[in-house]
Amino acid sequence: MKKIAYIELDTHAEIASNFMELIADSREFSVDYYFSEKILKQIGVEKPNVFQTECSEILNSLRNTHYDLVIIGTVHRYFNVFNAISKTHKTAAIVHNLNFSGLSKFQLFKSIFKKQIRFRLKLWWKEGLLSAPEVYENLRNLLVLDESLSNEKFSFLPIFFNEFNENADSKIFTIVIPGTVSQERRNYQQVIEKIKELEIKFKTGEIEPELRNLEIIFLGKANGEELRWLKDLEQSLEYVNMKYFTKKVPRKTFDEWMNKANVLWCPIQPKTEFFSNTEIYGKTKMSGNIGDAIKYGKMAFFPKNYPSNFPFIMHEGENNPFEIFSKRTINHYDFQEKFSREKIRTELENTLRGLL
Repeated sequence: MKKIAYIELDTHAEIASNFMELIADSREFSVDYYFSEKILKQIGVEKPNVFQTECSEILNSLRNTHYDLVIIGTVHRYFNVFNAISKTHKTAAIVHNLNFSGLSKFQLFKSIFKKQIRFRLKLWWKEGLLSAPEVYENLRNLLVLDESLSNEKFSFLPIFFNEFNENADSKIFTIVIPGTVSQERRNYQQVIEKIKELEIKFKTGEIEPELRNLEIIFLGKANGEELRWLKDLEQSLEYVNMKYFTKKVPRKTFDEWMNKANVLWCPIQPKTEFFSNTEIYGKTKMSGNIGDAIKYGKMAFFPKNYPSNFPFIMHEGENNPFEIFSKRTINHYDFQEKFSREKIRTELENTLRGLL
């Protein structure tokens, strides 16, 4: 049986959790998990092969056991530690921002003084930020979680599987917008304008009264300017029901609303920034809403400029969530056919076999 170490010290606890669940019953791979306290609290799993660790401890932990492969879940911090690991172990890492992985030392240095200067200085002085290019160069494999992002340089790691397939209550049409309410990552100004347009259609009778059983859920924490937008919107609405959250949404609440959704609305911005460098959704960065749609078995609306071959994605412009709502004609997709737990587990094991 091949021995693997999976390390996650920073973010993306949900990806680590998916990996754990898929490999739990593997007869071919034995995996030890090394998580920071923050990640461990999010996953909430206590098993003999799950260890709490810190960046200062992980090297010694790895030296005490022979691993055929080390997988790093996120390389956004602790570059000096990951550089040491990549030099002494066969190591692969999941890449969440493809452009970031190709930055030079000079580009990284310039970025330090653009935003979050105190935090980025810490990354430079204490965590070896300028060794990031060396880390990516030493890694045996660079992994991506969206197959459309894979190429000769980046290998696809299948992680997302369909876990829920609950049918939504047809009496109330529920549109869920999953994710933190941030204009930087999603275009909430456009969402608000479309909701206002729908309110006018209700008010003028363009939409029949019996079709007014609609609710829109902003399923993520809202604060700052975005929270003010939502409060103002809520006060202006008479016919459209909406709900938003001012605190981090508990996992149980998130699951309940996602299962209740008739359709997901994902107003992804064409571009975002990571470390003050441009990342393009669908080309250099995957949207987490892809994983949401697969996990909960929901059709999802994405902007028409989001490049994707996923059959469960509908693009705005061809139609929109409100047209689907008024016509009650939503397409359905058999998520179990392509994304069943068993199928993805087999694909993941095949991929791991190829990394050894």
